[in-house]
Amino acid sequence: MASGPPADDDFDIYYSLSEGSSPGAGSRERPAGAGPRAPGVTGLRNLGNTCYMNAVLQCLASVTPLVDYFLSGKYVTALHQDRGEVATAFSYLLMDMWLGEADCVAPEVFRLAVGNRCPAFGKKSQQDAQEFLSFVLNALHEALRKPHRRRASEKVCRGGKAGAAATAADSSIVTQLFEGQLSYHVVCLKCNSCSYKRETFTVLSLPVPSHYQCSLQECLERFFQQDTLRWNDQIYCSCCGAKQDAAVRAGVVKAPNVVIFHLKRFECYGKMKRKLRTNIHYPLVNLDLSPFIYPSCRKHPKYTLWAVVNHFGDLDGGHYTAFCKHAGTQSWFSFDDTRVLAVPEAAVQTAAAYLLCYSCQPFSAPSLGC
Repeated sequence: MASGPPADDDFDIYYSLSEGSSPGAGSRERPAGAGPRAPGVTGLRNLGNTCYMNAVLQCLASVTPLVDYFLSGKYVTALHQDRGEVATAFSYLLMDMWLGEADCVAPEVFRLAVGNRCPAFGKKSQQDAQEFLSFVLNALHEALRKPHRRRASEKVCRGGKAGAAATAADSSIVTQLFEGQLSYHVVCLKCNSCSYKRETFTVLSLPVPSHYQCSLQECLERFFQQDTLRWNDQIYCSCCGAKQDAAVRAGVVKAPNVVIFHLKRFECYGKMKRKLRTNIHYPLVNLDLSPFIYPSCRKHPKYTLWAVVNHFGDLDGGHYTAFCKHAGTQSWFSFDDTRVLAVPEAAVQTAAAYLLCYSCQPFSAPSLGC
C-alpha cells in the first residue's frame, strides 16, 4: 500500500498522547518530553507497502489475552517447532511493542517469517488486510494447536460466507479467543427434509449494501437472512437422492470471545472492480448479537468495540490505518505506521472501516512482569 497519509478529511482529527490531554484540546502530535508512553502504544515502521500488515498487527497487539499468552512464555510449551516460525516472530514483536522502550519498531523479523510461509506477504506490494489477518490467525493456530476431539458432524469452513476459519479441529489460543461456530439449517424445497451443517470461523465476512449509509446491524441481518440455493448452488438431498433447490439459514451456536467482522467493500465482476464506500454505523458498546445466536447459546450476547482497521483509497492503491483501545488506559489511539496519536472516542466511528474487532468482555492490562 502507499505509505502516504490518509486522504479522508474525517480522519484528520488527532489529539496528543500526553497525559491529561482531552478532546477539544486541538490537533497536535505527542510533544517532545511529554513523558513515557504507555506500554503497548508503539508505532510500526512501514517496510514498503506494509501498512496493511502494521494495521492488523496493532489490532492483534491490543487483544491483551493474546498478548499475555505470548509474553508469559506459555506459547513455548505448545509450539510445534517445524511450523512455529511465525508464532515465534510474533512473540518477539509483542515483546518489542509491550516491553521495549522505543516509540516505534520495525517488524522485519516477523515479515521475513511470514514471507517464508507465504511469499506474497514478503513482497513490497499491496495486499489485503483481511487476507493477511486470516493468514496470521491460521499460522498461529497451526503452530500452537493441541489435539481436540470434534464431533464428526462438524466441519471447518475454508472461506465463503463464514469467512476464514482455523485450519484444523484442534484447540489453540486462537480457537479459544477467536473461534466461533455457525449452524446452517438446510431445507430441501422438493421434499421438505431438514439437515444441519456446522462451520467454524475466526472472521465473519459481512455483505455491504451499496447505499450511502447503513448500520452494522443491517449487514448482520443480510448475512443471517434465509438464502435460496438454486442452479449451480443446489444441495444433494439424501432423501430425494438428487441435487435439489434448498433454503438455508445460518445461526450462531458458539459465539467467540473476540469476534472480527470483515466488511466486504471490494466487489469484482469479471474485469470490473469497485469499492463500496457505504458509511456503516457501528456501535462502540453494547453490540447485541442475540438475534443471531441460538437461545441456548447466548452466554455473552453483547460486545464492545476494541479495534478497527481502516482502508482509504481504491482497490489498486490506498492506505491502511488502525484504531485500537488500550486496555491499561481505556483510551483510543490511532496507529498510522510510525505515527501514533490519541484520539477521542468519537473519531473511531469512520466511513473507512474495513475490519471491526469486538470483545464480549473488557480486556484488562497484560501482566508485564515476565
